[in-house]
Amino acid sequence: MSSLVCLHAHPDDEALLTAGTLARAVAEGHRVTLVVATDGEAGLADTGPGGLLAARRVTELERSAAALGVHRLVRLGYPDSGMQGEHGGFAALPVDEPAARLAALLDEERADLLIGYDRNGGYGHPDHRQVHQVARRARELAAARPLLREATVDRTQLVRALRLLEVSRLAPADFRADRMRQAFAGRHEITHRIDVRGFLAAKRAAMRAHASQAAGGADTRTLAYCLRLPGPLFRLAFGVEWFIDPDAPAGGAVSSSLF
Repeated sequence: MSSLVCLHAHPDDEALLTAGTLARAVAEGHRVTLVVATDGEAGLADTGPGGLLAARRVTELERSAAALGVHRLVRLGYPDSGMQGEHGGFAALPVDEPAARLAALLDEERADLLIGYDRNGGYGHPDHRQVHQVARRARELAAARPLLREATVDRTQLVRALRLLEVSRLAPADFRADRMRQAFAGRHEITHRIDVRGFLAAKRAAMRAHASQAAGGADTRTLAYCLRLPGPLFRLAFGVEWFIDPDAPAGGAVSSSLF
């Protein structure tokens, strides 16, 4: 049995990016620890930002973790920075402070594998970019010296899908391909492609747990739109999860196993 520690920025990020991989790792007998940096109190929701939203999102996170079967959930409790970093918070911290806490956890869990984010922080949220830096630094600080995999999305496939939705007028106006041209990772950067089609029920359950993130704000929320996809389209959209090994050369063979 291996020990996997997965760092995310906010509640619901785990559901969208890595839920299938985490559920698969649990099913394969690995120990899985989910770490979330903030409680997401600055996120968009119908209840408005603040402490009440944070409490609601923590409950949702616990339900998501239960749906995935993770063995341990750790909340670091840093303030949510907001979409533009307007609240300071996690993104404004010196990297070594959260990295030292994560490194201590890696050693406590005797982690074999750490999951962080790609260098773009996915779609670029300041807290997501901070996760990228914190995971890399924590790995350096940890005595455990785990492997590092950075969660991402195949940008080529994502842009193609969004273009198709635009042409067919099946997506809201804010789901535009041009918004993602610098997001996530190019196909040549991806080193791991994980088949999670057998764990989509757990992934959908984790996404559904984050009900507060299916509403709020002027735009249609990504989570709400994804949950409305019928089974075949959901399987096509979420049947694979992508990762980068920062130690591997770009453009090499793509692995089907994180370990």
